Amino acid sequence: MAQSRQYEIVLFGATGYTGKLTAEWISQHLPTDLKWAIAGRNTTKLQTVAEELKRLSPDRQQPDIETCELKEDQLTSLALKTRLIIATVGPFMFYGEPVLAACAKTGTHYLDCTGEVPWIHSMIPKYHAQAQSTGAIIIPECGLDSVPADILSYVLTRHVRKTLNAGITTLTMSFVAGGSGVSGGTAETVMQLFEHYSLKELGEAMKPWSLSPVQPNNPARSLRGSLLYNMLGLVNIPELDGLQTTWLMASVDRCITHRSWGLYEASAKSTSTSSLSYGPHFNFNEYMRAKSLFTGVAVNIGMALFGLLFAFPASRWILSPLIKRFLLPKPGEGPSRESMKKDFMNYKAVAIADTDKQEKVHGKLHLPHGGYLTTAQTLSAAAWVILRGSLADTEAGRLGGGILTPATLGQPFVEKLDEFGIKIQAGV
Repeated sequence: MAQSRQYEIVLFGATGYTGKLTAEWISQHLPTDLKWAIAGRNTTKLQTVAEELKRLSPDRQQPDIETCELKEDQLTSLALKTRLIIATVGPFMFYGEPVLAACAKTGTHYLDCTGEVPWIHSMIPKYHAQAQSTGAIIIPECGLDSVPADILSYVLTRHVRKTLNAGITTLTMSFVAGGSGVSGGTAETVMQLFEHYSLKELGEAMKPWSLSPVQPNNPARSLRGSLLYNMLGLVNIPELDGLQTTWLMASVDRCITHRSWGLYEASAKSTSTSSLSYGPHFNFNEYMRAKSLFTGVAVNIGMALFGLLFAFPASRWILSPLIKRFLLPKPGEGPSRESMKKDFMNYKAVAIADTDKQEKVHGKLHLPHGGYLTTAQTLSAAAWVILRGSLADTEAGRLGGGILTPATLGQPFVEKLDEFGIKIQAGV
């Protein structure tokens, strides 16, 4: 990676809801001598963002403004100006590939905040090898999707390796408490997935190991509950505060976490170093704590009904405009600043060690903010590790490029998140 490029970071999509929050966090929390720029298609909107940043942080160097369309020549030129691009322009199935492609081609590091596993599934065969050859570290899903699950899994596996010299069979995580609003962009993306991809494509992409570079021979079974709970789609896990129901992000997080498993497993085999491995039987799953049997069943039914209705074009054609008009914010809009002050998210996890005694190890993760400000934090922390942190001490640094995961940023990433207020504990 050339050190002489004009910028260290270009934030592409700075005028969107998540982009603005990320710009503010970079401006207030990354080093004051950072050379960076905000980029997008509308110069006037970018100038408005820059003025707001100057008001928030008048004593620090302000970002330059780069106007750029989603065109190959302009994106290539932009990528060659910077060491790293943070992309917050979604849905990524429509707008993400040209940016990622420009970074893979030019050896420019790349982070984004997508949760669109089908899109990532299509990007890996196209650009992973090219990014390896150019040295571009490309990490999609480096926001709320899917840093909490991915990094807590990393911390727990390292703790079990250190204390028990073993891998993990099952790691089960639960969203136990908190609150976070929804932006119009997120809502639009969820609905557009059903329009853009066929049911077959969605099914293939969302298989648990679809993103992993290697496939497990004999993964452990997920934790099971009683027959009654299983029939209702619930599971009772005392270590995770009891009754668990469907969690919206579970299938997305599972794919990313299993890709991390595969990347570390491949490295362990190539270097004959067991300390890198999560364990050959590793299996991740995720739930949400249910306040009662009724609410748990209601969530399951609601999720299943949503998927069923949006799977068919006729019902989707009727429901989509009604939901957009009456229930969801518009793209570019999201939770108010006042409401965000009350947001937080807490997770718990239990891991079962791959030993004769099958010891259980507990973990916790606390997010002091809701999903969107958390995404601003995780993107900024990842950028800092890649640009100024101990990258050589991470799996991402050892791999040197490719389409990777947040967990490959390892302990330096954990430490930077902790500095930002995201607390991760293992063995508690």
